[in-house]
Amino acid sequence: MKNPISTGKRKTFRHGDLRNALIAAGLEMAQIGGPNAVILREATRQAGVSPNAAYRHFTNQAELLEAVRSACLSRLAGAIEAEMKKCRPGRDPQGFARKSLRAVGMGYLGFAMKEPGMFRTAFSVPPPVHEQNPANTASMGLNPFQLLSLSLDRMQDSGLLSKQSRQDAEYLAWSTVHGLALLVLEGPLYKMPREMVLALGERLVVMVERGLS
Repeated sequence: MKNPISTGKRKTFRHGDLRNALIAAGLEMAQIGGPNAVILREATRQAGVSPNAAYRHFTNQAELLEAVRSACLSRLAGAIEAEMKKCRPGRDPQGFARKSLRAVGMGYLGFAMKEPGMFRTAFSVPPPVHEQNPANTASMGLNPFQLLSLSLDRMQDSGLLSKQSRQDAEYLAWSTVHGLALLVLEGPLYKMPREMVLALGERLVVMVERGLS
């Protein structure tokens, strides 16, 4: 006699498993089609459960999208951290600070180019920029905005930025790099080769650094 437990999709979940399975399904949909592709009913289908089972974790589409958005933001933070880890303090604090700021910008832009669906989803639900991200599994536990703040603090601590120039500098740097990303993903630069985009990005973050100081 065939064992019914060993066939088909899993129908029962340990505590927390179903929520994670639904978010994982949502991440796959976001990766392929952006925020509009994150559908609660499709996530339940992929998880092999009925929509009623999902309502214990997400009562509607917006709640699932918010959880997926948070997970995408965590992925972006991880990409930025990976770039920042390439920078070594050494004996030149100003050089380290410059490299840190450039790493944030290039990690941000690189993620947008590599994962456009997740990038769009990360900013599809407008959270407060200082919000602690519960889905952030990156080692520093900081969101992208906070990683940018860290790099700017290094600029100030090394003497590259005055206290006055440091004030609210996050918004200037962020809007500049984000603007290029959107021009490439959704605007008139969408046909530009990736290599050219990243080369322009390198020049852009240097321009930001010099403009802030």
